[in-house]
Amino acid sequence: MLAIVAAIVFGIAFLFSLLGTSIGISTTALIALGLCLLALHQGGIGTASAGGGAPWRGYRRTRR
Repeated sequence: MLAIVAAIVFGIAFLFSLLGTSIGISTTALIALGLCLLALHQGGIGTASAGGGAPWRGYRRTRR
């Protein structure tokens, strides 16, 4: 999820850089925000498996 948000932030920073516009925050700050979001994603924050893992983990299969 955070990787998608980071991609959106990078896209906005790229468009602002191409158009030469600003919304009160610099392009460098947007790139830093995108890199921070990617670092959090790589660290396991905001991923689907961070909240306890896959549902099949810990399941013990018994023989019948």
